[in-house]
Amino acid sequence: MLTGKSVLVTGATGSFGKKFVEVLLKRYPDISRLVVFSRDELKQFEMAQLFPQCKYPPIRYFLGDIRDKERLYRAFEGVDYIVHAAALKQVPAAEYNPIEFIKTNILGAENIINAAIDCGVKKIVALSTDKAAAPINLYGATKLCSDKLFISANNMKGHHDICFSIVRYGNVIGSRGSVMPFFLQKRKEGVIPITHPEMTRFNISLIEGVEMVLYALENSQGGELFVPKIPSYRIIDVAQAIAPNCKHEIVGIRPGEKLHEEMITEHDSVNTFDFGKYYVIFPHTSISNVQEIVRKFNAKQMPLGFKYNSGTNTEWLTVSEIREQVRKHIDPNFIVEEHETNSIR
Repeated sequence: MLTGKSVLVTGATGSFGKKFVEVLLKRYPDISRLVVFSRDELKQFEMAQLFPQCKYPPIRYFLGDIRDKERLYRAFEGVDYIVHAAALKQVPAAEYNPIEFIKTNILGAENIINAAIDCGVKKIVALSTDKAAAPINLYGATKLCSDKLFISANNMKGHHDICFSIVRYGNVIGSRGSVMPFFLQKRKEGVIPITHPEMTRFNISLIEGVEMVLYALENSQGGELFVPKIPSYRIIDVAQAIAPNCKHEIVGIRPGEKLHEEMITEHDSVNTFDFGKYYVIFPHTSISNVQEIVRKFNAKQMPLGFKYNSGTNTEWLTVSEIREQVRKHIDPNFIVEEHETNSIR
């Protein structure tokens, strides 16, 4: 799919971006060009130590901000595919600095759309978040707006051969700021802060996120929103798995935080189809060949009122499975000592 193609990744020095670049360099050695686009020179320098151009000739490091439209025009020249992963993401920071999130997540998305259309890009897959489904915080609202911009861009491309699609998933295990590395640090202090004993989250690994984006790049026709079928976990079980001998301190849900992650609301059920490994939400102004796509993938329409959230999910990680996830994705040396009890304190 990517042989001889040029790919650009915005926010490529983040957790997802680095893994995506790593996979592409290993899986597609004949890729023409792989552009790391981000605004942080230190992170680019550090990434260049892992993926130097002398060892990986296709890679390019391009400093720039998606707020800067002129810079995007220069970066997108000759690019075939774009994966848009750049965003401001911290929920509390968004509540305190709303205009900064609007400039990056919304106006930055609009800049990418316009530059991509004018520069002859063929396909864009943008990363969304569970927080964009029925958002209750500013970060989620900006990402919902970004999603709408990318989906509606399919209606304004004119004669240009380009399509825009979205992938949506929640917390990534082991990513910066995620709960499992946080609990691993807190276990040294003997106290694990629990926001709410009933809180749940979806669980997805970086490589699963990468595979999902590659699936969207290969199969999207424009306007689709892809959602993975993944297991949930209970926050209380994560604490039990990582630090069973620690005291639990209930600290309360943070402003703008949900009790359960939502991926698909019941209002989207009328346009949601089961594609096997993924759910796909088609736009309300449906793409013209939706029935052809549904037949091609043998997809099944979900019943009216269907919703998908971490609290009502049918697949759950056990305490032992969570420990295995920690060893696999965060710390291969992680162990729970025999003297550590399984009682919740």
